[in-house]
Amino acid sequence: MSSRVAFLARTALCAALLTVPAALAAQPAPPQAPAPDLASELRRIVRGQSATDHELDVLLKRIDDVLWHLQLGDIARIDKVRITSLPARTSNPTGQGAGNPLIIPAYTFVPRSLQGKAPLLVFVHGGVHGDFNTGNAHIVRELLEQGYVIVAPEYRGSVGYGRFFYDQIDYGGAEIDDTYAARNWAVEHLPVDPGRVGIIGWSHGGYHALFNVFRWPTAYRVAYAGVPVSDLVQRMGYKNQAYRDIFAGFIGKEAVDDPMEYRRRSPVYHAGKLQTPLLIHTNSNDEDVNVMEVEHLAAALKAAGKSFEYKVYDAAPGGHAFNRLDTALAKESRREIYAFLARNLKK
Repeated sequence: MSSRVAFLARTALCAALLTVPAALAAQPAPPQAPAPDLASELRRIVRGQSATDHELDVLLKRIDDVLWHLQLGDIARIDKVRITSLPARTSNPTGQGAGNPLIIPAYTFVPRSLQGKAPLLVFVHGGVHGDFNTGNAHIVRELLEQGYVIVAPEYRGSVGYGRFFYDQIDYGGAEIDDTYAARNWAVEHLPVDPGRVGIIGWSHGGYHALFNVFRWPTAYRVAYAGVPVSDLVQRMGYKNQAYRDIFAGFIGKEAVDDPMEYRRRSPVYHAGKLQTPLLIHTNSNDEDVNVMEVEHLAAALKAAGKSFEYKVYDAAPGGHAFNRLDTALAKESRREIYAFLARNLKK
């Protein structure tokens, strides 16, 4: 849930919590009537508020869809397509529609100046329950100006598509297949060279980039992973219990109860599969993905004898977002990324 939606939800819930007891107290119960079930009433309110949260997210997403055209329509042909991926999770595996592929939205950006076929970049958004929003517009513009076609999947669990899609989150599981499905759709339907495909992302998007090149090494010519989530076992160790509870909801158990499942969903334990040119950036003062996670990944890649490029920024201003800002340092860091991509994707 976004911070603005969360604020509205909290405000409404607080108001509801205040008004329900008052309303109940204002109407005396008939003689010998059972005490009101406040717990059930509060659960009803929370469920109703949760539905409202998703309605607001859907509205915000529609606004964002318009903003993409306003911000980049001058240099790009922008579309939003719907593709299919692995089946949705359902509580009734034999029910009507069970086993049907899940429909995944994806943004596409094609430079207006494009003639012929261009290299393709799969740009994966970050965030647990995040989305590809116009906070990325400046980076998308920079890439379009360099002649790239971009596809940006809204993999399962992304916000803005209702409660059902939100609840389909499969951290490190089917969501990775969603990103790969977007890559395959773009190669088939967009004016791109299938031999020149790269993948980029920050944070959870970097996590996706890593897993895509580990699982399908011949599908990509290059990958960039910025401040990537790398080791879920280690991550659960330095995060608080509330955070661990969230992941227990995603994966089914806490890391302490099923460490091997958390390892299976951690890029660091798949480092030996790397075959694709890879650039990794991290920041020593990252407040989200601790630098030790990414250092562990780099150590694992080195131990496996893999060739890759890696840079640790020393307390770069901006923390987790340090090279997605509009500062001189961020722009210089992105120039490093773009040079690396060009060496592997440009003819």
